Amino acid sequence: MRIDDAQIKDILLEQHYIDEKDVVAAQEFVDSHGGTLLDYFFIEGILDKQVLGEGLAEYYQVPFADFDTMRIDAEAIVSIPQAVTEKQGVIAFSQGKNEMKIGMLDPSNLPVRELLEKRFGKIKVYLILEEDFDKAIALYKSNMQEQFKELLDVFEKERSRESRDELVVEMVDILMQYGFENKASDIHVEPYATKIVVRFRIDGVMHDVLELPKEFSDAILTRIKILSKMRTDEHRAAQDGKFKFSTSKQRVDVRVSILPSVHGENIVMRLLTQKNRQFSLTDIGLASVNLEKIKRAIRHPHGMVLVTGPTGSGKTTTLYAVLKILNERKIHIATIEDPVEYNVEGVTQIQVNTKTDLTFAKGLRSLVRQDPDIIMVGEIRDEVTANIATNAALTGHLVLSTLHTNDAPTTLPRLLDMEVEPFLVASTINIIIAQRLVRKICTHCRASYRLTEEDKLILKGRNELLGLAKSKGYDAPSKWRLYKGAGCKICGDTGYHGRIGIFEVLEMSEGIRPFVVNQGSSDEIKEQAIKEGMITLLEDGMDKVFNGVTTLEEILRVAET
Repeated sequence: MRIDDAQIKDILLEQHYIDEKDVVAAQEFVDSHGGTLLDYFFIEGILDKQVLGEGLAEYYQVPFADFDTMRIDAEAIVSIPQAVTEKQGVIAFSQGKNEMKIGMLDPSNLPVRELLEKRFGKIKVYLILEEDFDKAIALYKSNMQEQFKELLDVFEKERSRESRDELVVEMVDILMQYGFENKASDIHVEPYATKIVVRFRIDGVMHDVLELPKEFSDAILTRIKILSKMRTDEHRAAQDGKFKFSTSKQRVDVRVSILPSVHGENIVMRLLTQKNRQFSLTDIGLASVNLEKIKRAIRHPHGMVLVTGPTGSGKTTTLYAVLKILNERKIHIATIEDPVEYNVEGVTQIQVNTKTDLTFAKGLRSLVRQDPDIIMVGEIRDEVTANIATNAALTGHLVLSTLHTNDAPTTLPRLLDMEVEPFLVASTINIIIAQRLVRKICTHCRASYRLTEEDKLILKGRNELLGLAKSKGYDAPSKWRLYKGAGCKICGDTGYHGRIGIFEVLEMSEGIRPFVVNQGSSDEIKEQAIKEGMITLLEDGMDKVFNGVTTLEEILRVAET
């Protein structure tokens, strides 16, 4: 059993963690933006995970178990059958000498507690939150290779076409389920001369997870095409489609791209989960000073907010987090996207369609005539779109968009290269947010360490990074104490679990405008922005390294590219 949001609200009110004024404001937010009361409390900083957990634990008079800081014993977990765990919301997470530690979503469930006492003898009950429960459930998953091997064995013995089709359906279902459970953002099915390789992109890194005989290629390809409503007889042209699949917890949107290659058709499926849609600006890793800059900039009635970075750096997630704040019934928000990744209630969303000649530029030109207050353009790709967007920002609209540049200062010369007039850039840009995604150290196996001689050699000559470290009180690498994950079942022995953003936020100021108008270089703009307090990508990354959020290797891999 799980505690619903209404119960949580009542408990938090009773414990004085929130008051009626907070509830009224939260309800207004939910009515206009969707989501839940808890979403509002987290976005506004009224609650965080620790406060929520301790508040509920205090009410139930049990301790709070935070799996970010407590180790989970995989052997203890499997002592309760998975079906019981999922149905009752209980997890055995640690076996002590004389007692079993039990996490419960609802510690008031006395019948379940009595059953557990009969099963284990002495138990100690803890309050756990839903997100930690989900982490622990992942330890039940069996080996995907073994499941596929069993299915392949049955497939080879089966002669009925109908039965074989059912087995292929099951294969694809297992593939999607494992991708979801492993928090893969993308599933790749890649054909080679003699085999098919399945790879998951997890936390931004590709992992080989499965090899299948080449003869299954057509069957799996056809099943995915049918799900995605694509032409099954087309094998020489690229095709795009989408479908949904359901897990025990939520529905997942899947965007599918199929492209002919030398050895067959290559499939890439992007998983868009409900959790991704719920990210707020407070969740994505923004330092408090950067968060305040962004909140200030998006409250301007007009101007441009640009998010920059390479593909897969979380730009769209950041834009949706901004839209979540701005989405109110009293204003009209419209978007032009390719593709529309998440449906947002109360927002007019338009999908780019090259077949009908609905491009970013033409869609944006039409959107301006639709009387919007806020316009989101999925990406500024060309000179026409750039000019229409900046003119829209100049004529009373707040324009949100993305651009592919390496850092925030480079964005300004890039717009000038796209033949946007310097005075337009200087007068319309409110803020530029450059970002990357880095993997977070797994909190269940995190350990501190001193730099090795090999690490020190890697750092040699990286003067900017060493200078940043020195400015934070770390004189020499030999004195640094850093962190990394040792590897455990929770993180799949990678040492990493989840991702977080590193950011560089440049506000347009009176000091920077002259450099734009006079078409100064990105280096000059960067130097001025740093004088005015801009935190660079590398600096934000090093802050997260020294605070044990990510590793030095991750920052060198991501921030220096």
